[in-house]
Amino acid sequence: MPQLLGAHTSISGGVSKAVDLADSLGFTAMQIFTKNNNRWNSKPLEKTEIELFKTKLKNSNIKFVVTHDSYLINLCAKDKTILKKSRYAFIDELTRCKQLGIPHLNFHPGAHGGAGAEDGIKIIAESLNIAHERTKNYNVSSMLELTAGQGTALGYRFEQIRDIIDLVEAKNRLTVCIDTAHIFAAGYDIRNDRNYKKVIKEFDNIIGLEKLKCMHINDSKKELGSRVDRHEHIGKGFIGLDGFSNIMNDKKLAKVPKILETPKGKEQLEDLKNLVILKNLIKN
Repeated sequence: MPQLLGAHTSISGGVSKAVDLADSLGFTAMQIFTKNNNRWNSKPLEKTEIELFKTKLKNSNIKFVVTHDSYLINLCAKDKTILKKSRYAFIDELTRCKQLGIPHLNFHPGAHGGAGAEDGIKIIAESLNIAHERTKNYNVSSMLELTAGQGTALGYRFEQIRDIIDLVEAKNRLTVCIDTAHIFAAGYDIRNDRNYKKVIKEFDNIIGLEKLKCMHINDSKKELGSRVDRHEHIGKGFIGLDGFSNIMNDKKLAKVPKILETPKGKEQLEDLKNLVILKNLIKN
């Protein structure tokens, strides 16, 4: 079975338009926002748009969809008002996923703002427990994304993701996403075969590969261990083609959907170039 590949896709004109664009570009996987990602509030999804999205998706070649939450959400915000708004917004994001039939909500765990990693991890888990309690019957996973560790962002070590999972009650609601640019910036070297295998084994031992349900495939504009989150086109950054060859030829990851978040224009033609590069790295 061919690997599921695609990119973050624009919802300009409505979420159903993303299906049209992704399908026209030949994607078999896509990531979308379900609302303006830089605003707290958003209009509820219209019933006609929900049905249109589901119908188009069913008739497309797209086999995997994930939503990325708003960049404003911080599930361990030091400011109590922001924390409250973040929790409400996260529940709203889960609800929008349920309405659209999208099984995963991808999110960055949060930034502790000086409160410390230990307290931050506890508050993230508390936020997730609250969200899951209020969305008990939702068949939507909360997908923890590995981060670059910029500023006070948590989730840049495998152990931090494990610690969050350990404190969350509904563990069946949790999945994980590896972002290649993020883990590289966090200090995980995936460029040569030996180091790559070591990193994947470490992930499996600490978190478990069974939790890995998506990968963000991005090269890095910044060096190994920089803790700076900057995405680059495949093969144009510090990871380089060898690192992506390791991923594309890893049989353990063959069924994990892989999604680009690299720079792009309105028509997303850059995504097509990056996908060709990734496909050409696959050895028969």
